[in-house]
Amino acid sequence: MRVGLVCAHAGPSTDGPAVGTHEHIARVAAELAERGHDVRVYERRDAPGLPESLDVDGYRLERVPIGPAAPLPTAELVPHVAAYGQWLARRWAGDWTPDVVHGHYWIGGLAAAQALRETDIPIVQTFHSLGVEQLRHLGNRYDGPGERIPLERALTRAVDIAVAQCNDEVDELTRMGLQRTAVAMVPTGVDTHQFHPDGEAAPRDQRARILSVGGLSAGHGHEDLIRAMRLVGDAELVIAGGPPAEQLAGHAEARRLRELAERNGVADQVKLVGAVPHDQMATWYRSADVVACTPHYSSAGRVSLEAMACGVPVVGYAMGGIADAVVDEVTGKLVPPGDVRTLGMTLRRLLADNAGRFAYGHAAVDRVRCSYTWERTAGALERLYERVVGRRRPAEKPLETAVEEPLETTAEKSVEAA
Repeated sequence: MRVGLVCAHAGPSTDGPAVGTHEHIARVAAELAERGHDVRVYERRDAPGLPESLDVDGYRLERVPIGPAAPLPTAELVPHVAAYGQWLARRWAGDWTPDVVHGHYWIGGLAAAQALRETDIPIVQTFHSLGVEQLRHLGNRYDGPGERIPLERALTRAVDIAVAQCNDEVDELTRMGLQRTAVAMVPTGVDTHQFHPDGEAAPRDQRARILSVGGLSAGHGHEDLIRAMRLVGDAELVIAGGPPAEQLAGHAEARRLRELAERNGVADQVKLVGAVPHDQMATWYRSADVVACTPHYSSAGRVSLEAMACGVPVVGYAMGGIADAVVDEVTGKLVPPGDVRTLGMTLRRLLADNAGRFAYGHAAVDRVRCSYTWERTAGALERLYERVVGRRRPAEKPLETAVEEPLETTAEKSVEAA
């Protein structure tokens, strides 16, 4: 099969590994290429002088020259969606036409749908996160573009299959109007060659260590863990993520978390280490007795899976990808989202239970290796592509019609103008 993977965001810098959505796309592309498929990945060029295309791990990476050759926030990408789609349409009208196109994130999906609106090439879409879910869980801390939610709803009517990464997302997509048969659940994968129990661990002192991984911004749940530390006892909470360590002093959220720790009397137990390169994260997971996953929203549950692959039990909120990944009382413990008291008591009991942590850790490694490898993720997508290609048909409704019905926004006007 000829497979096109579309991400409207720019890729990661060339001097660091891909993380999150870009890691997902890169690993899926490499696995599909290894299975013999002709794969091309499309992302926006965000710097001058970058090569237009290059071969990476068996697939072709193409940088789309749309918009300024500079980093842009998501909201500023929306006006470029139509031009992105037109560029793809011209590209695919040449000597390479995909059999199936897979859009990633809502911006990438809109560009793919724009490119294919007058063809019978099927579209598969992975949202990676949904604005309506983020709004529900984050409330007034949600800072996504105002047009995102209506455009995501429009996009669901322009694709053949939507790929959910957890069961909560399956339910959300059906509430958005998709038939259940038009939603496939394919969880993300984990690099088990990078994340495994054997290897070096980051330095630590004699106290038990709880590790939390995530950006220093609203919704990552670090504040819940800091409040819970009052109930945990003699242990340290290490928070990895955010800006580099040397920039933490001037970071507003880092200051807020430190002030919260002071007010709760646990300042000497909370340590912020800043950004950790992804290729060094395994050493931090292995240094922990427990990894705590308490974000207010998580579709993929990547941190919980990486920790489990390293043989570390997870205590996490029972929501999203975390609820799917962690088997309660088998690979860790699940607690009700936002229940700080239960979170603290659960962490305290697990830290005191050496045998329980050992058993959870072993079961966690087995679960990841059986159910969450990149080979398994790519295999599921390969079967999905074969199914939609086999029933190839024209889209029921072109994207421009779908967008016009729910929304008259600046985004729509910019698409029309382009």
